[in-house]
Amino acid sequence: MKEIVLDTETTGISVKEGHRIVEIACLELENLIPTGNKFHCCLNPERKVSEKAFEIHGYSDEFLSKQKKFKEVKKEFLEFINGKTLIIHNAEFDITHLDNELSLCDEKKISNKIVDTLVLARDKFPGSQVSLDALCKRYRIDNSQRIKHNALLDCDLLAKVYINLIDQKEPTLNFQNHISEISNEKNKSLSYFKKIIAPNDEELIKHEQYLKNFLKKNNF
Repeated sequence: MKEIVLDTETTGISVKEGHRIVEIACLELENLIPTGNKFHCCLNPERKVSEKAFEIHGYSDEFLSKQKKFKEVKKEFLEFINGKTLIIHNAEFDITHLDNELSLCDEKKISNKIVDTLVLARDKFPGSQVSLDALCKRYRIDNSQRIKHNALLDCDLLAKVYINLIDQKEPTLNFQNHISEISNEKNKSLSYFKKIIAPNDEELIKHEQYLKNFLKKNNF
């Protein structure tokens, strides 16, 4: 099964205020293994980036003015995601912006099946922080390079988070390497690991209290 991990960066939050996409990144997974296929581009939003958005991703108006417009990359983008499930963190935001870009080009809205990792994380860790950074910390995923938001880097991190969220094992592969680089297809073997999350001090105290109450209740 092929899936696409997708992320965008924008000029601001709301499409109702005329904000546009400035970066799209997609990484392809097949059976949870990165294939090495990706789609990535920065875009000319044809408007200025808000100060808050610039602080987040660092893409300047001057830089973006030299990039392609969405209508110039839409065909390649749509072909890349065609028929594949999209894995997105806070999908409503990205899909709203993508649908807006498509509508400006007289194209239909995104109809792909979507898995929102934000929803998965909230269900799995109710009451806990579930931002991408928080999930990287929980799963011991190195996000030290994430000084500014970058759609391609965020896709790489989200792919690793997603595999852990659905309780699968994470392949010990460099996400930049293409799977086809493994020379012997028949005899290749992939090593997997599942990150072990150690309890924090608060969890240990609560567990100890639970055991005391249980033993007392059952006359031990």
